Amino acid sequence: MSASEVESSLSFSHIALVASTAELFSKTVEFYLDLGLSTVRQITHDRPLRDVAHCARVVSEAWLHLFADRPENCITLRILHAISDDGAEVENAKNSVRIGLATQDTKTIKDILTSGGYPFTAHADPKAGSDRIATHDPLGNDLFFMLQANAFSIPPSPEVKPLRISEPGTPIEFSLGPRATQKNIGILTSGGDAQGMNPCVRAVVRMAIARNCRPFFIYEGYQGLVDGGAKIKEAGWTDVSGFLALGGTMIGTARCKAFRELEGRRTGVLNLIKNGIDALVVIGGDGSLTGADRLRAEWPEHVQALEKVGLITKETAEKYRTLMIVGMVGSIDNDLASTDMTIGACSSLERICESVDAILSTALSHQRAFVVEVMGRHCGWLALNAAISTGADYLFIPEAPPSKDDWEASMCKTLKASRDAGKRTSLVIVAEGAIDRHLNPIKAEYIKDILSTRLGYDTRVTILGHVQRGGAPAHFDRFLGTMQGAEAIEAILRAKPETPSLVIGMLENKITTQPLKEAIELTGQVAQAIESKDFARAISLRSAAFSKQLKAYKEIANFNPDSKMKLPEHMRLRIAILHAGAPAGGMNTATRSAVRLCLNRGHTPLGVHNGFPGLMRGEITEFDWLSVDGWTIAGGSKLGTNRDQPTPQFGAVAYQLQKHGIQALMVIGGFEAYTAVLELARNRSQYPAFNIPMALIPATVSNNVPGTEFSLGSDTATNVIVQATDMIKQSASSNRRRVFVIEVQGGNCGYLAVVAGLSGGSTTVYTPEEGVDLSRLQRDISHLRSRYIKELGRSEGRITLCNEKASQIYSTDMIAKIYEAESGGFFGARTSVLGHLQQGGTPSPLDRCRANTMAVDSINWLQGKCWEGMDVPNEDNIRLPSDKLKRKYFPPVYSSLSDSAAMIGVIGSEVRFTPVEKLVMHTDFKRRVPRTIWWGAARQLIDILCGVGVDIENGGCTAVYKSCAIDLTADDLMRLYGQNRRLSKLGGSLTTV
Repeated sequence: MSASEVESSLSFSHIALVASTAELFSKTVEFYLDLGLSTVRQITHDRPLRDVAHCARVVSEAWLHLFADRPENCITLRILHAISDDGAEVENAKNSVRIGLATQDTKTIKDILTSGGYPFTAHADPKAGSDRIATHDPLGNDLFFMLQANAFSIPPSPEVKPLRISEPGTPIEFSLGPRATQKNIGILTSGGDAQGMNPCVRAVVRMAIARNCRPFFIYEGYQGLVDGGAKIKEAGWTDVSGFLALGGTMIGTARCKAFRELEGRRTGVLNLIKNGIDALVVIGGDGSLTGADRLRAEWPEHVQALEKVGLITKETAEKYRTLMIVGMVGSIDNDLASTDMTIGACSSLERICESVDAILSTALSHQRAFVVEVMGRHCGWLALNAAISTGADYLFIPEAPPSKDDWEASMCKTLKASRDAGKRTSLVIVAEGAIDRHLNPIKAEYIKDILSTRLGYDTRVTILGHVQRGGAPAHFDRFLGTMQGAEAIEAILRAKPETPSLVIGMLENKITTQPLKEAIELTGQVAQAIESKDFARAISLRSAAFSKQLKAYKEIANFNPDSKMKLPEHMRLRIAILHAGAPAGGMNTATRSAVRLCLNRGHTPLGVHNGFPGLMRGEITEFDWLSVDGWTIAGGSKLGTNRDQPTPQFGAVAYQLQKHGIQALMVIGGFEAYTAVLELARNRSQYPAFNIPMALIPATVSNNVPGTEFSLGSDTATNVIVQATDMIKQSASSNRRRVFVIEVQGGNCGYLAVVAGLSGGSTTVYTPEEGVDLSRLQRDISHLRSRYIKELGRSEGRITLCNEKASQIYSTDMIAKIYEAESGGFFGARTSVLGHLQQGGTPSPLDRCRANTMAVDSINWLQGKCWEGMDVPNEDNIRLPSDKLKRKYFPPVYSSLSDSAAMIGVIGSEVRFTPVEKLVMHTDFKRRVPRTIWWGAARQLIDILCGVGVDIENGGCTAVYKSCAIDLTADDLMRLYGQNRRLSKLGGSLTTV
């Protein structure tokens, strides 16, 4: 490699030396073997191979590696015998590279050079107290051997990063080992384990290294902090490989009595100082975070005491005057008041739903009743969402106990009504902390006895217990843990001595930093409110969605022919439900919730089969209660769906709407559903039947419609992709040196590739938003090659996610072929196309819960718009133009305003309705995507956490990460959980594509 080549390159994975003849090639290989390098690979090609980097053809090549006790003392050489394209010799680039090597034994080097007959010179180095040896290899490249590392030292291979060279012949200056570290950060997990802790630990470790910090594992929680010694160990990049797919916590957690005592905490402080740790990341529940904040408050006192007794010096005490604490909530209960979701809650909900879905099949066979107890001592989030996701008949949670003393009679009446309507099973979900309104516990066994004795049901009890904590984390917990882990490091680096201890949370779908003390106090207020029987206050301290979910669940859980919710005859409506576009998980759940809510209120729900073509043909049936039984857990589309638009047959659509007296339309689907509703709304002036309220529920795995951050089916599809990548990674890991390029759906939207790539540990992702070109492929291949060279036989399997429309030229198959062709033989590449697997399967609990919320809110919205459209003004004395009719000549429900055709969307943790006409300006119709995205921060992290641009051994990163966290103050939290329930700073801004 010439000096000019080095100057123009940004990085290289090895040093390449080119020989013009076979003789020089052999002598050069022999020279470096004598110096102690080992042959990794040596080959003479049958036909010379084209080498783009050297504009020549390679006849023979040898890969030599200097193995050492530390990675930073290693070096890799690639020695080539090359010829020009016409077969002529390549001119040697003499004196083009000058290499410096640090050694503690210059005498042995002299002996090797002398015995080999290699000329050298020795130069006195007074500062080092030893000679510096200079020699050159058979190609004329200069080599220097010295006692200590300096500007000529060899850095870690293959992440060699040469500095700019001012002129030819100037020595190549490499980094001098570890840079000045910003922070030494301890990481511990404490309290009950939760799925998602390991992805969080992985993100903290790798982000710390990328930000030039030193991460330390503290094993077994606070017990390891007190024990010190081997329980505190510096963490390396590869120490967290494979963490994404593992449940529990790989660094352990344990109860620690000693930490509750002052002396125990003081011992922990000493252990932190011994290891140079000046910041601490704690992942655990409210008790663990409270302990961390207490340690922070006592820190100055502990440091002063340690200095006084002589365990640390005055200088050390001065250096460690403060300790920064950042916490993340790992809790399956989702019980932190100031966050919408905690790490582990989503995975635990998945375990519950998997178990209950299986129980329902056996319950159905025997017409049994099941009482299922789930975790949640002071928080009913798991129980509530499990009840919604599984279609449970009755629910007990601590925040909302039964309103009557004789709740047993109410429960029996409700369950009997459903059985009388034809239902074969009964399911009761009870949180472990469930109570009545007098704070008496409600236990699963007692409920079983009531059902058995009063109703005569064959009843079984299932206590799920610790199965809820186990298993691989779901996609959302991996995503949440990774994003929060990265932001924890950013929070530490932004912190000042006066910054309070922080907790990383999530509100309105945005990562937040919050003062830890106030966040924990809010959480404690929930238990206090329950204890004082202020249940309304307890519910208000939960997320904004909690009370809405609870109300909706109570309204649709059971068949109630004598329901007080039934409306007067003149207010009852005929509401049609139609599926459009590709199938997506949650479509059936939304339909079930809408149908049952309609029936309980006295409305008539109508099912339109086979999309808009079915509507044109009049394939419309009336739903009853049992017709949607079991739809909660059903994937796909029970009504049938397709991508056809109503445009060619507007007249047929209008005819069927009028014939069946349809007064409101709920459309569930993706981009095709959006454009269909938009066209219907735009043609209202020609077709009076279109002047009805129309609600669109977004349901598409691509998540590519405007007006919402999440579409039904996108979470299910992402889970399918992540589970598939876990299995494919096992295959790739078994083969050691294999990369899989996996094609995922998404159309022109890269959402699936990005979020699944972050959750699944993809090396990189290719999306339509970024595109694919040769320079990008070269960068990625260079990174992969450098990692496989470095790992030398202990390589891990790797995956790359490629959106189906990332490039019109570089297909998934072509990318894999380019990978393999340019790998240099260090890895192979395979492809996998997941295809329609992403549209099938059982809907995820998150999609089920979102579907329920969207359906209930849509019925409420349609109902309100219909009633508004029923107003008939007195037009007796009004003269209208000849081309217009008076209102009395139109159907009872007539809504012509643009705001009566709207899409319901999840924005943050809120549900909002946006008129479809207003969404036009936010839509790229050619590419069928919204013009803004919210998931840009996740794309930044994928490359960084997989080491692209990261100096893995020394620390530091060339890539830029822009923190996405919103900093909240104590006052913000008080306003949020006071009267306002809203914060303007959570509004945020989206990224323009």
